[in-house]
Amino acid sequence: MDKFNVSAFKKLQFTLSITCNIVVKCFLYFINMANLFVIAAPSGTGKTSLIKAMVSSHPNIKLAISYTTRKKRKNEEEGKDYFFVDRQKFLLMKDTGLFLENAEVFGNLYGTEKKWVNNNILQGIDIILELDYQGALQIKKIYEAAILIFIIPPSLNQLGVRLRERALDSKVTIEKRLLEAKKEITYSNEFDFVLVNNEFDDCLQNLENLIIKKENPKKEQTSISEETRKFIMEEEGIIE
Repeated sequence: MDKFNVSAFKKLQFTLSITCNIVVKCFLYFINMANLFVIAAPSGTGKTSLIKAMVSSHPNIKLAISYTTRKKRKNEEEGKDYFFVDRQKFLLMKDTGLFLENAEVFGNLYGTEKKWVNNNILQGIDIILELDYQGALQIKKIYEAAILIFIIPPSLNQLGVRLRERALDSKVTIEKRLLEAKKEITYSNEFDFVLVNNEFDDCLQNLENLIIKKENPKKEQTSISEETRKFIMEEEGIIE
């Protein structure tokens, strides 16, 4: 066998190896039927508490841990709540294509590691991404089958109460968060489901019905346009 043929044979081996690897991964993906759930909500709505409560009861579902440039808060743990990095490192990771999605929220950068998500999906593991609406809509462009869930508070007044009670932000920051919430809610029509976190246990049950039981939430909470309409009317002082 001459040198040219040996080289061609090695190239063929490499091509077949790559092709077989892709076929196997695709086969595993469709057999395992892993789901990618994306949950977004205005700050203070209770999104994080709902997700933690559900994941702690269902260890077969994994929550993706985001990278952020935000300062670590009290009781937050590195690698459990977030991976805390400086802005320079974050931008380097972004430029090298390590993030599946990324967004800037209130001056802080957030991103989800692409490799971690893809590896778990290929293993048939359901994944939850806790994102803002920007990241959620980015994911939908990449994974058309991703299930987008938006959680809203019963009203902006109630959201303001929750933000003040958790005592994490200044008055100025709280006002900014409330203004941003009105903007975010307008994007809820881009999501597959909208849940109202009026009573924590009820919202948790509806979330589990969607993610664990693969059932639609109860009653009117399945209607994105209706919930959005009610929220906007309430904020504008319109009484039906």
